[in-house]
Amino acid sequence: MSDDAATPDLRYGRTIRRVLETPWAITADMLATICEVLALRSQGRSFTRAELQARVGGPAGDTGTTVVRVKAGTVAVLPLHGVIVPRADLLDEVSGMVPLEKFRLRFREALADESVGSVVLNIDSPGGTVDLVPETAAEILAARGVKRVTAVANSLAASAAYWLASAADEIVVTPSGEIGSIGIYSAHQDFSKQLEALGVKVTLVSAGRFKIEGNPFEPLSDEARAAIQARVDEYYGMFVDSVARGRDVASAAVRGGFGEGRIVGAKEAVSLGMADRVATLEDTIRRLQGGRSPRRNSARHPHDFTFV
Repeated sequence: MSDDAATPDLRYGRTIRRVLETPWAITADMLATICEVLALRSQGRSFTRAELQARVGGPAGDTGTTVVRVKAGTVAVLPLHGVIVPRADLLDEVSGMVPLEKFRLRFREALADESVGSVVLNIDSPGGTVDLVPETAAEILAARGVKRVTAVANSLAASAAYWLASAADEIVVTPSGEIGSIGIYSAHQDFSKQLEALGVKVTLVSAGRFKIEGNPFEPLSDEARAAIQARVDEYYGMFVDSVARGRDVASAAVRGGFGEGRIVGAKEAVSLGMADRVATLEDTIRRLQGGRSPRRNSARHPHDFTFV
């Protein structure tokens, strides 16, 4: 590899630093994948949309609300597929992101639609950033008593995705599904040894005691680590308390009995009180519709259903 290829492209410095500084509620392997993609991009590697989707996942094509209507009742099915971010412009370099701003608008539309009797959150997400997640979870929780909201892990609701799911009236996990990963973390990347080997020395000129704290050009200081840990702990407390409210359990039960940061399977999730039942998305829609059988209409869209 040439020196040019090994040296981080400063055009990506802002994005990489934002990723590393952001508190994440996401599976560790997915954040590692995001960082890998950004690192490769900083070295000049380009990706097609299909390649990015293969690495990061996320929605393909239209991901709008599906409204399933029969006489017995109407269900609005809202997809939540991919890495959760607050807005569409965050991490433009990586596809497969789910902007919460758009999701919240669709959720509000479903609540305001008088023809909709219940809402299903069709979730397949490893989580994402914490930004706007507490606010969105609060909106979902506030919908209780207005319309029934059912979260379906189809097939993954991890970290921030579980945070949102826990605010629903009930959580359903598909038989092969997984939920959990309750926790928060940030990452710090230290390029100082790599730059030293290349003969590169970066000098930061700043004003403000903590302005350059945690920069990637020098090892993380104990003071900087403590500040990052305090921020992580704060968001973790918010996460735990929100799940406890949604699942109607004590916060201690979430900290000590809801997987403790691990992802668990469907049956274990129900036994731990993290979910209410094991069922498929189709079975859940049928139950909410009063027993009618949904049939997937693959010719239109993989998440469209008709009733027969």
